[in-house]
Amino acid sequence: MSLKGLYAITDEKLTPDDTVVAQAQTALQAGIKILQYRNKTNSDDEVENICIELQALCKAHDATFIIDDRPHLAKKINADGIHIGKDDMSIQEARVIFPKGIIGVSCYGSVRKALEAQNEGADYVAFGSFFHSPTKPHSGIVSMSVLEKAKEALSIPICAIGGISVTNIHEISAHAPDMISVVSAVFEGDIKDNIVQLTQAMKAPQ
Repeated sequence: MSLKGLYAITDEKLTPDDTVVAQAQTALQAGIKILQYRNKTNSDDEVENICIELQALCKAHDATFIIDDRPHLAKKINADGIHIGKDDMSIQEARVIFPKGIIGVSCYGSVRKALEAQNEGADYVAFGSFFHSPTKPHSGIVSMSVLEKAKEALSIPICAIGGISVTNIHEISAHAPDMISVVSAVFEGDIKDNIVQLTQAMKAPQ
């Protein structure tokens, strides 16, 4: 499974559970290569069928399916991976529950934390927010120099996240992270058109 390219993350308001599968299908058809299902409210039982559908969709489109947190559910449905943050469990705890899949870790602005995560067996690390994020308004803003330092220090894939939009994605792509995560920039408005514009902006000359 590739950990490269545009990485779309669902959102409880922009992609509610009654429409998220259809919205994800549109995003995958438009070229999203990694999809993360993020729902901080409902139980594993309540979202299991949705995650099963999303995993199947990702497989059909040769994309990678990540579930935010929820290692027990990820193991149960054979998801491709999970993502954990600072308030979730440790990598070691997650790996005991979810022994075979991808584990991604949020490292915010800390290359030291990313190195620790790499040494503990993380498969990728995410840095951000790089801009004000409409879906995480209280996130701290991280310097883009973190991406350069991380690329020098790490051997695992790097993801940039946080407030990335069609107007600033070229600033991030100039630093060549393996993945660029987007939420509202994909799911607010016309999903297909958003992805076309984001993809073009990523490739625009600097």
